[in-house]
Amino acid sequence: MGAVQRKTLGSALHVGRFLRRGDVLIVIGILVFIYAGIRLASPYAVVGPDVDLNPSSLPWYALLSLVRMTASYLLSLSFTLVFSYLAARNRTAERIMMPILDVLQSVPILSFLPVVLLVLTTIFPSRFGVEVTAVVLIFTSQAWNIAYSFHQSLRTAPSDLQEASQNFRLNWWYRLRYLELPFGMRGLLWNSVVSWANGWFFLMAAETFRVNNRDFRLLGLGSYLQKAADAKDTGAIILGSVVLVAIIVLLDQFVWQPLIAWSERFRVDLVSNDEPARSWFYEWMSKSWLAQGLTTLILTPLSEYLDRRLGGKLQVSAESPNAARNRTIWRVVRILFTVLIIGVLAYGVFRIAGRLLSLPIDKWGQIAGATLASTIRVFAASVLCLVWTLPVGVWIGTNPRLSGILQPIVQSVAAVPATAFFPVLVLYFVSLPAGLDISAVLLMMLGTQWYLLFNVIAGASALPQELKDAARLYKITGWEQWRTLILPALLPYIITGLNIVGGGAWNASIVAEYTEFGSRVYSVPGLGSIIADATARADYDMLLAATLTMIVTVVAINGIVWQRLHHIAEEKYRIE
Repeated sequence: MGAVQRKTLGSALHVGRFLRRGDVLIVIGILVFIYAGIRLASPYAVVGPDVDLNPSSLPWYALLSLVRMTASYLLSLSFTLVFSYLAARNRTAERIMMPILDVLQSVPILSFLPVVLLVLTTIFPSRFGVEVTAVVLIFTSQAWNIAYSFHQSLRTAPSDLQEASQNFRLNWWYRLRYLELPFGMRGLLWNSVVSWANGWFFLMAAETFRVNNRDFRLLGLGSYLQKAADAKDTGAIILGSVVLVAIIVLLDQFVWQPLIAWSERFRVDLVSNDEPARSWFYEWMSKSWLAQGLTTLILTPLSEYLDRRLGGKLQVSAESPNAARNRTIWRVVRILFTVLIIGVLAYGVFRIAGRLLSLPIDKWGQIAGATLASTIRVFAASVLCLVWTLPVGVWIGTNPRLSGILQPIVQSVAAVPATAFFPVLVLYFVSLPAGLDISAVLLMMLGTQWYLLFNVIAGASALPQELKDAARLYKITGWEQWRTLILPALLPYIITGLNIVGGGAWNASIVAEYTEFGSRVYSVPGLGSIIADATARADYDMLLAATLTMIVTVVAINGIVWQRLHHIAEEKYRIE
């Protein structure tokens, strides 16, 4: 991985003070949203689609899943460009918007699926509402990571280039097009690859969702694999998995790798020992006269049209005569909007408190025990991930030739959603002692281990050559080399990776701790299991309490553990 990628892999973590006042308000707002969804829930039955296990249906199902993924990614990209730009350009907006992103990226996404689904199916016709829900769910798994990356790029653009844009009085469009987008393009694309892979996991969950007597499944690869598992049709499971892997590999070769190779033109920190990304497909297309002709006929006129429409005049320093009045109007609007939001939140807190206080004390005891059980599984999954990713990541990252061969393979394997293979894991481990606990931890690992591996590879490849030469000169090898050079240098990357692994494992717990195949339910005690079971039984008081507990637990761990470790790593082990 290049230098730019090393920056972007850790960009999803935003470190700040633990539980700022804004964070508390955001958590309250999330709970109000959950309560509103519960109030909108209705008891009618919903019949799901008839999923056909015939292999001839797979191309159509694959296309449907791919369309949902594409729609979610385009929505995430649009959100990123608007949200990150506003946050980076307006300090007041940044103080409000970035804490919102802090909390949202810490919230377990799957715990909101039933609420979002119930709200949207109430607003929209049933099937369309389910489709919108799937897109929104995948969006929430993709957008935060990409938004953090682009915001970081906007805030860290080279000062000399920013000064040049100010001297030439470029307006927002020209500055975005010629400075900010090119500078942030590699980070945007690398994080898009990671976010797209993350989206597959949640697509599988969205396409197989049921609530009580309502079947909200969608035709797609997820529902195909789920029905194949229910029917214990091994052939269909293998065939569906092969199709999924084939799609992932094709997208990697024909979309992501060419885009990453194209983005090499925007690098500003290429050093002598960095190998630029390459793509055989991009090299073919760059020499194709047909591709060049399409660029001339379509992209060039589109670019010129946008310049005419959005470029306008260069910046004018003089203030508009109505600027003072406009500021006053906007100040009044902000005050009224703030009062409205506070009123809604206050009413929501009052109603939520009533529901939570009505929950029996033994239920709260059950939630406390389940939280401890899930925490132990998340910790076990994180440790097991570290055990294998640390040596393998260092091995790959310190061998440039090996890195060039294995990284594309690892990226393709990492894109395969763990939920696609979970039915096979459960069916295999269910007969073993503590088999369901083992399968739950394995699913948490499968869904999150790659983030840690990518960070370790990035850290290992960033080891300064002079330090490696010094270790070789003084014959520092074995454990002594790990203790004095490798582990201190990798510590910031390891902490970032473990933070992402922990957040992903909490999300995965909702699927890993509670699984239904056919008429049988396989579950283990845990917070994710309580959320999934409460959703299936439409026990919304329990769902609200368990979701609140998970949110508070994840945010508390981030603030108490990870932010402090990041501070220590940055202060003590930073390589200048």
